Amino acid sequence: MLTLKLIVFAGFVSIVAAGRWAQICDGNPLNSIRGCDKYGCGYYGAPRNGRKHLAVDVKCQDGSGVYAPFSGLIVRRIKPFGNNNAIDDGILLREVKSGSCIKLAFIRPLRNRGWIRKGSIIGVMLPMQSVYPDITSHVRIQNCDYSNPTGNL
Repeated sequence: MLTLKLIVFAGFVSIVAAGRWAQICDGNPLNSIRGCDKYGCGYYGAPRNGRKHLAVDVKCQDGSGVYAPFSGLIVRRIKPFGNNNAIDDGILLREVKSGSCIKLAFIRPLRNRGWIRKGSIIGVMLPMQSVYPDITSHVRIQNCDYSNPTGNL
């Protein structure tokens, strides 16, 4: 029983030590999630054309700076739509300590690879309004394993 308590306590301490993610976007210090608009809702699990939204959409104005939520490695550039439209860009970022990874979409990355520190600028929000007029502009954050990232915000 003591061993189980120590394991649970160690897990709790490591979660607390890791902390929450840093601010994702200029002008949104609380990492507020996009509400609902004519294009859908930004929360994890929201219905999307007969499927579930397996990401969260953090509000971000077009042209705003986007920051690293944690220290890690920019692994590569991603193309979330694969259609080369004005917002078809982003990065895959791997956390240093845990090895988990996320995809940040709809940003123009400043670099395609390399180490980055928590809170450092990593890109600029792309012109979402040019593709989806009247949408709440946002950075899409998706865990690579499709689990819910909301608790980290």
